[in-house]
Amino acid sequence: MHRFANPARFLKFARPATMWTLWPGLALTLAGFIGGLFLVPPDYLQGDNFRILYLHAPSAWLGMAGWSGIAVSAIATLVWRHPLASLAGRAVAPVGATFAALCLVTGSIWGRPAWGTWWEWDGRLTSMLVLFFLYLAYIALADAERVRGPDSEGRIAAIFGLVGAVNLPIIHYSVKWWNSLHQASSISLIEGKSTIDGSMLWPLALAFVGMTLLFIAVTLMRMRAEIARVKLAMRQQRRATEA
Repeated sequence: MHRFANPARFLKFARPATMWTLWPGLALTLAGFIGGLFLVPPDYLQGDNFRILYLHAPSAWLGMAGWSGIAVSAIATLVWRHPLASLAGRAVAPVGATFAALCLVTGSIWGRPAWGTWWEWDGRLTSMLVLFFLYLAYIALADAERVRGPDSEGRIAAIFGLVGAVNLPIIHYSVKWWNSLHQASSISLIEGKSTIDGSMLWPLALAFVGMTLLFIAVTLMRMRAEIARVKLAMRQQRRATEA
């Protein structure tokens, strides 16, 4: 991990890794969506309404995974003062916020025919909305802290990232802790069980892997752009000093 603390070393890895994740991610996501929309049979209870699952479930997973990445970068910032850690947190946040928003929108669309309403202050929905607002607050805080200068860059945002991680287990266990309209998890990675029939499961697996690869690709793109921005700012500052 520490060998990538050097921006030059990181860029040497990130440039090819972006392509390795972007194109397979696009292909797998497209295959998953085509399979989910056109090839699998309708659900015996929800009919074709269930097909939004193939976008909703990966979006929910990546919305939570994004904040997990922020928490890891926060630890690296506070404990090891990893030079690229705070930059990684800033790169991940907008991507995670986008998937959290997709989760909320698709969940509302799915809930309208299932529950008869676009929104319900359900434990799972409310905690996911809180996560989206946490993303917005983190983005604003990280940007404001970056403007203050390198001496304080990343520390306050890192603390906020760690505190916000408390919401992740609340999201996960909300359907067990409270009387919830939201259905329980259909897939358990820990127990290795799934309540989804195999004929409907394979496109979801493709969509999960594909969208995860796209998440990584976009994050790497943002980190590369952020490093370029920092280099440009340092170059301009050096020229101003020399002048």
